[in-house]
Amino acid sequence: MVKVREDYPCRPDGSVDLDAWLERLALKVDLPDVEELRRACLFAEEVDARQPISDVWSARTSSYLSGLAMADILADLHLDQESLLAAVLYRAVREGKVALIEVEKRFGYAIAQLIDSVQRMAVISQVMNPPRERSTLGSSPEQQLDHLRRMLVAMIDDVRVALIKLAERTFAIREIKDASEERRQRVAREVFDIYAPLAHRLGIGHIKWELEDLSFRYLEPQAYREIAALLDEKRVDRQNYIRDVIVILRREMERFGIQGEVSGRAKHIYSIWRKMQRKGIGFSEVYDVRAVRLLLPDVRDCYAALGIVHSLWRHIPREFDDYIASPKENGYRSLHTAVIGPEGKVLEVQIRTLAMHEESELGVCAHWHYKEGTQGGRDARYENKIAWLRQVLEWQDDLGESRAEDLAGYFNQAIQEDRIYVFTRDGHVIDLQAGSTLLDFAYHVHTEIGHSCRGAKVNGRMVPLTHTLNTGDQVEILTTPSGTPSRDWLNPALGYLTSSRAIARVRHWFKAQDRDQNLAAGQDLLNRELERMDMHHGRYDHQAVAQRFNLKSRDDLMVALGAGDVSVTQVIRLLAEQQTERQSELLPEDVVKPARQRDEGDVIIEGVGNLMTSLARCCHPVRGEPIVGYITQGRGVSVHARHCPELLKLEQAEPERVVSVTWGDADARQPYPVEILVRAFDRTGLLRDITAVLANERVNVVGVHTHTDKADGVATLQLVIEVVSLTVLRRVLERIAGQPNVIEARRVGLHA
Repeated sequence: MVKVREDYPCRPDGSVDLDAWLERLALKVDLPDVEELRRACLFAEEVDARQPISDVWSARTSSYLSGLAMADILADLHLDQESLLAAVLYRAVREGKVALIEVEKRFGYAIAQLIDSVQRMAVISQVMNPPRERSTLGSSPEQQLDHLRRMLVAMIDDVRVALIKLAERTFAIREIKDASEERRQRVAREVFDIYAPLAHRLGIGHIKWELEDLSFRYLEPQAYREIAALLDEKRVDRQNYIRDVIVILRREMERFGIQGEVSGRAKHIYSIWRKMQRKGIGFSEVYDVRAVRLLLPDVRDCYAALGIVHSLWRHIPREFDDYIASPKENGYRSLHTAVIGPEGKVLEVQIRTLAMHEESELGVCAHWHYKEGTQGGRDARYENKIAWLRQVLEWQDDLGESRAEDLAGYFNQAIQEDRIYVFTRDGHVIDLQAGSTLLDFAYHVHTEIGHSCRGAKVNGRMVPLTHTLNTGDQVEILTTPSGTPSRDWLNPALGYLTSSRAIARVRHWFKAQDRDQNLAAGQDLLNRELERMDMHHGRYDHQAVAQRFNLKSRDDLMVALGAGDVSVTQVIRLLAEQQTERQSELLPEDVVKPARQRDEGDVIIEGVGNLMTSLARCCHPVRGEPIVGYITQGRGVSVHARHCPELLKLEQAEPERVVSVTWGDADARQPYPVEILVRAFDRTGLLRDITAVLANERVNVVGVHTHTDKADGVATLQLVIEVVSLTVLRRVLERIAGQPNVIEARRVGLHA
């Protein structure tokens, strides 16, 4: 193995000495289960070895060594073992060397979830690196910047996700010196525009400075070299000067009884260049090239030390900042002053407590503590999320200005509900409520696009209109010039729309149509649904249903259905209730018994004692529809749907065995078998797509029979599924009918 990092403990052959590395790591952070971390490292090394190392760049950035380097960075931030495990395995997953599901099986859901969340942050690159020579956040529209901040908020419920991503980008920019020029520019621009400001907002000073300096090295190489040369020329003199200043300060602090640490501080190259550019000054006028830092026990000592410094040397006006009394927006606290030091040279002095220094270096990591295997209680998670929201929303100082009222409104909204952020085909970010579908997205873009929407691609793949979007998805809407809304879109059970604004726009469109058109459409909609549910042979009182909606007549009910003011789901449910209430009236009077006993199952038996019951296989009745019982010989009571053809035959032959039964409430969620029929033009993956719909609806399949007519290419699928209600059955049938090539999907069994 190529020895690629000098700071790793290595064996004689140049490979990493894992035992020594783990021992070093344990000195930085508490490791409850060292063997688990060792197992993750060995696994990462194993999967990394499957891909040969072709060059120096590949060797330096192998997923195994990248993982160790990321874990080192996170250990310096005092993160927990879960974070270190995720860091070790992250690059192997991102590079496709191992599947996330395998990581979950080996190391648990929490680790896999952390890795998945970090991967989702890669969507930032789509905003940061569009196909042009040089991209900066400053050139992006203001609204897009605001959406980008909000997207990060939506993606990061756990601040460890951001910290792991920071560690990954820190390692990446450390190692790009052997990469191509194009790659160096791309990584440096992304790190400079996104991750250095993120580190600043999280208060992680040493990471922020390193990211800025390394990015500056590749983005402005000439300026970087010039300032580095100026610093190097004066390095020995500056070091001697700082040593003499430290001796003076320590002597004076001892004289006044102040205990603390005094050290020299290296000035960062980018901060020197930025100050020169901002103030229009030369290198010799940068006051804080020479700097010392005092770390003291408490705040009182800080102000006492400030008095000592100002008594020793004359301070420079307007170069004093009290960030203890008025902390920076990211929580940074310290005293900064510039003085004319020994030999008349300018000297910067920073004074802070040890706790303030830890906050400056570790930022949010100094306050966020995680229990092994858990995120703590619900209140802690809530407070952590609010703190993280506050940090990201305050990013405007670094990423560009946004309207304060917009940010405040979003902050209040973010507390109450989750949001998702998706891309248009052109890369613009759209803000939607969590759970939004493709149709919600289409109506958000424009009302007419929603009306004419007939399909969509998500991340380049065709998906149904009921597809639920996730943060980071890229959506392309497909429209037709003559397209109009479908009344099915207003049916909440079918899952086309979740946004109240989109639903209102569809309803408005239908209300604009004339009464006769809505009357015909409503009648057709109800008839189709009754036939689909195999309820079209029933006798119903539509007038009574109309009155439930404060409508005067059956026609008014049909108009309301056609206009979308009343959903077909509501009407079907009320019609089913009518049948249930009247089922005893449909039986011969001489077989209705007044006595009532409750079976241990889900059916109440009228007047027959505690007999065993079973659902008839010929019709598969479902909770909510009218049912009748038939007393069998030796098998208890067989329960049939009221209009089952087999029951009608039995009723004519042996009416004395027919008994009245009703649905009980022993377990309202007990599933029942139902036979459905699907006809579709045959294609590859047809059965897979249908079973995927059933799996998504958590519907169990207990029987499948398929047949394809070679003459016309039509496939017939007969499935026996288990559902808990007519509402679930309706939704399943509708979603199957929405699959490509499907001709019809309906219930069978009663009148087949």
